[in-house]
Amino acid sequence: MINFFKKKKQKENKIASRPFDEMDEVPSHIAIIMDGNGRWAQKKFLPRIAGHKEGMNTVKKITRRSSQIGVNVLTLYAFSTENWRRPDPEVNFLMQLPVDFFDTFVPELIKENIKVQVIGFTDQLPLHTKKAVTKAIEDTKNNTGMILNFALNYGSRSEMLEATKKIAKLVKDNTLKLEEIDEAIFESQLMTASLGDNQEVDYLIRTSGEERISNFLLWQNAYSEFYFTKELWPDFNEQSLENAIAVYQKRHRRFGGL
Repeated sequence: MINFFKKKKQKENKIASRPFDEMDEVPSHIAIIMDGNGRWAQKKFLPRIAGHKEGMNTVKKITRRSSQIGVNVLTLYAFSTENWRRPDPEVNFLMQLPVDFFDTFVPELIKENIKVQVIGFTDQLPLHTKKAVTKAIEDTKNNTGMILNFALNYGSRSEMLEATKKIAKLVKDNTLKLEEIDEAIFESQLMTASLGDNQEVDYLIRTSGEERISNFLLWQNAYSEFYFTKELWPDFNEQSLENAIAVYQKRHRRFGGL
C-alpha cells in the first residue's frame, strides 16, 4: 500500500514538473504586466531608472523567444494612464525608452518578420515618443509574423468608455440600431480590434509577485489564464517564459462549459 501511494506521488510530481513542449499548444495571445523594475534596481542599490533600462533588455529576449515558439500576439503593458503620477524624472525616462528601444531593435524586428502595434492614448504622448512609435509601426507594417503590441499610455476602463461613446454616436447618427449592439460590435470599437481573431488574451503573465491586473485589458482577459511569478521583470528570461507556458499547457480551458 505504501509503495502504491509512493508511486502515485512520484507520477503526480512528474506531471506537475512537465517541461515546456514546443510541440504542445502555445498561447496565441500572451499579455504581460512587466512589473518589478524599480524593486530590482533598489535591491541592487541602483536608481529606479536602471531597472527600467534593464527591463528593456528583457523585452527583447521575451520578444525573440515568443516569436520563435509561435506566439501570434505579445502584448506588453509598457505605460499605464496612471503612471503619469510617478515623479517627473522617472516619467521622462520612461518616455525616452521607446525611442531608444525602437532605435536599436527595429532592424532585428524587421529581420525576424515581427510587426509593431501600439494601443493606448498615444496622442497624449510627448512628440519624440510619438514619432518613435509611429516610425516603428511604419517600418514594420509589412511584416507578417508575430505582432509585438505595446500598451502605451493605456487604461482599460478609459478604453471601454471610449468604445461606448463611439457606439453611442453611431446610434445617435442612425448608423447603428440599439438592438444591433452585441459583443462583436463592442469589440470592434476597442483598441485591440486590429488584432482580429487574436483580440482576446489567452494567457496573462504578471511578474514581481503582485496578483492583480491593474486596469489592463479587462474585456480581453475575460477568459484568459493567469500566471503570477515572484520573479522581477529584469530577471524574467527565456527559461522563465517557457516555465510559464509549461504551466499553461497543463491547464484545461473550459470557457464556462464542461
